[in-house]
Amino acid sequence: MAGVATTRRPRSLLKSAWDSKVLLLMCLPAVAFFVVFAYAPMPGAWIAFTNFNYRDGIFGSPFVGLRNFEFLIKSGQLWLLTRNTILYNVAFIVLGNILQIALAIMLNEIRLRYFKKISQTVMFLPYFISVVLIGVIAFNLFNYDTGAINSLIVATGGDPVKIYSTAGLWPFIIVAVQMWQSTGYGSIVYFAAIMGIDKTLFEAAAIDGASAWQRIRYVILPSLKPTFIILLLFSMGGIMHGNFGLFWNLVGNNAQLFATTDIIETAVYRMVMTQNNFTTSTAVGLYQSIFGFALVMTANWIVRRMNKDYALF
Repeated sequence: MAGVATTRRPRSLLKSAWDSKVLLLMCLPAVAFFVVFAYAPMPGAWIAFTNFNYRDGIFGSPFVGLRNFEFLIKSGQLWLLTRNTILYNVAFIVLGNILQIALAIMLNEIRLRYFKKISQTVMFLPYFISVVLIGVIAFNLFNYDTGAINSLIVATGGDPVKIYSTAGLWPFIIVAVQMWQSTGYGSIVYFAAIMGIDKTLFEAAAIDGASAWQRIRYVILPSLKPTFIILLLFSMGGIMHGNFGLFWNLVGNNAQLFATTDIIETAVYRMVMTQNNFTTSTAVGLYQSIFGFALVMTANWIVRRMNKDYALF
């Protein structure tokens, strides 16, 4: 009847799920991955509050409260691991994003198509090199007796340097290796963002007589701001998670370098593999997860207060 308002009945959840069955089916592998590797292991965090033993199991072991955390705090180990992990990741995030943006801009400025493709291929290659091989290359470079660097120093009349005994050198070495390996691959996102910039902006800049630097400063960099903020927020979630493969293959179990190279992942690995210490290592892992979660929520809140369009949620 004309003039009579009609209301649509809300669709049931099952009906909506059935209509979207193909999309839900495509999501199943990702859901299964997170259920198995992220949510199913969560009850194991209880080990951090117990004096774990195999006979009684996770929930039958004696409850000790925060004793495992107190041990880490009093020993000073937790502060050292936290400091190293955060400082390395801050260096990786800051330098990594700066170099990736610079590299993407330089690739965009290349006009020869074939040279651009060759350059991209060469810069992507380090990302696919195994960290085990990187560790071997580093050993052949820095070894005291037969390393290429010390051989060159001796050949020029100098004294060899004990690189594997000098802790102060390794933050620079590790950061340099990380930048060499990841910058080319990481620049893909920024290069894709540059390709997505409206071409009329470049045309308008050219009509106004903008130089290459002015085009980069006033068109490209402002357009990359949303991408940079989103990637920064994602990186903040992993600021308490170190690149175990890189650190372990470069440094290994060299106690002389622990002051500047020991991160949470390498310490937890040693606790489990050499000391069979599940309780302390689980306490460190739980602290790592809670700290990272709080950091992401705080950073997202700050970004949301500044500009909610750039926030993750």
